[in-house]
Amino acid sequence: MPMDADWMVWHQNPRKPRYQPPAGAVDAHCHIFGPEDQFPYAPERKYTPCTGSKEDLFALRDQLGFSRNVIVQASCHGRNNDALIDGLRTAGDLARGIAVVDDSITDEELSLMNSAGVRGVRFNFVRRLVDPKPRDYYERIIDKIAPLGWHIIVYIEADDFTEQLPFLNSVPVTVVFDHMARPDVSKGPDHADFNRFVDLMADEKFWSKVSCPERLTRQGGNHQNYADVIPFMKRLVDTYPDRVLWGTDWPHPNMKSHMPDDGQLVELIPLIADTEAKQQALLVDNPMRLYWP
Repeated sequence: MPMDADWMVWHQNPRKPRYQPPAGAVDAHCHIFGPEDQFPYAPERKYTPCTGSKEDLFALRDQLGFSRNVIVQASCHGRNNDALIDGLRTAGDLARGIAVVDDSITDEELSLMNSAGVRGVRFNFVRRLVDPKPRDYYERIIDKIAPLGWHIIVYIEADDFTEQLPFLNSVPVTVVFDHMARPDVSKGPDHADFNRFVDLMADEKFWSKVSCPERLTRQGGNHQNYADVIPFMKRLVDTYPDRVLWGTDWPHPNMKSHMPDDGQLVELIPLIADTEAKQQALLVDNPMRLYWP
């Protein structure tokens, strides 16, 4: 099936970044799409992307000067994690994964995923991408993954954050927020909404990815500095340097305004982590502690 007519294809020639990440750096949020003839997309998906293969991803990793990837199962593949597992097996110890499962998953299936390098599951609460489930559905999954030492990744938008707070506070495992829980950056980094998120992060079970300025910016397409998003990212790095992660979000699903240059995204890292110590924690120490303990 062809990709959506308005789908934006990932940047075909990203520049070699002027900023060189520290040795062992991890791209802690990226995806694999297809190829569809080998790994069909889920019938219930809400978008049909272009192909973003494991070979494309690993070539980008090398181009950007990174050493490892954390590959996150994308909603277009639903609960069929075959493309993810295939990518993990190809990469070996250079990748870890985040799966999407339902509450019928068996211990045997989870054990096989764990052997392949999966270290957590993703809960997607973004209604335009998936149909969220009742709270007890997620609780049953957590009960099954907790014995493996896995954590959960939460994809949520600012408008739904308050509604999910009771559930998030009750979770007995580590919780990692995708893209800072998608704040409304037009309100500024000191607004009560973002303060609520920063305050929540004081609980040491919470981590956050400081990622996707291209997705959060309100300054229009092809803006090269993402100056309206940088203060949000930097505030989290400064406040919780030992519980933040960074990722490209390649191949940038569902972008509508513009397609970022991944090399340029890497060059933003010194703006959000302004010392070598913070960069080392963000790109190496933190992801290694969470995914390669």
